[in-house]
Formats: sequence, C-alpha cells, structure tokens
Amino acid sequence: MEVILLEHVEKLGKMGDKVSVKTGYARNYLLPQKKALRATEANMAYFEAQKAALEAHNKELFETASKLAESLNGFNAVLIRQAAETGQLYGSVTIRDIASAIKDAGYDVARRYIYMEKPIKDLGMYQIKLNLHPEVSQTILVNVARSSEEAKKQAKAYNQE
Repeated sequence: MEVILLEHVEKLGKMGDKVSVKTGYARNYLLPQKKALRATEANMAYFEAQKAALEAHNKELFETASKLAESLNGFNAVLIRQAAETGQLYGSVTIRDIASAIKDAGYDVARRYIYMEKPIKDLGMYQIKLNLHPEVSQTILVNVARSSEEAKKQAKAYNQE
C-alpha cells in the first residue's frame, strides 16, 4: 500500500515521503495514529495544501523534545527493589516503573517514549533510551538497588569505570 508520511517515522522515511508499506502496517498503525495518509490524488493535494502547517507543528514538537532531552541530560533514577542474595529481583523493573520515577522527578515523559528490549530483572546500573521524537533521543541511567546506601555504592562504582 502506498502512503504519504505526515511525520518522520524511524526506519521508514521523512515527512512528505511517498512510501510503500504492508497493508496491515498501514491500516493498523500508520493511518490510525495519523502518521500517514493513503497515497491518492485527493490526499496528495490535501498534503500539499497542509504541508506548511504540518511542518510548523513538527518543528514545534521537535523543539519541545529537544528542550526536554537537554533537561534530562545526566538524569539518574534510583529504584529501590527487594532482591535475593544473588542480586536477582523479586519481580522486575518495567517501563511503567521507570516512567513513574521520571514523572516523580518532575519531568513529563510518557511511557511510549521509553525503549527497553526486556524488563530489568537484576540489581545494577542500566542505560535506558528515551525516544522523545523521531529525531531526538536521550539516554538516562537507572540504578536498581536494595537500599539507598547500595545505590550510592553502585553509582560510585559505575562512575569509576
């Protein structure tokens, strides 16, 4: 299916690109999220008419994400969890836990911006990537420990590496 992108989509294209994607991807993700339009003559004309407004909106989102990324530079989240003697957590640290820690620190970051391949299941220091905008990302440090004293020790050891 041919679609016109209304915003930058990672690994697919930039705003205004006409790309060919699988039908399910277009119907289930791109079109409902308003990230793309079907590539018809009417939609091409609509896109050209709205291009300036879409670019201005995208630039505004980019600037907001850039400011947030700058303010999150060097951010460390400490999560206190119960764990076995081997360092394995009773449970896990998920995107939801990290999002609430960031929100408690006073930053407005939605869960959908946080990228983790899998939940954290052990004590330690982890680098977590935040995709704040398709063109803006930031990495934060998450310290998972049993107590605040242990968190300080882990942070000190991590900074010496």
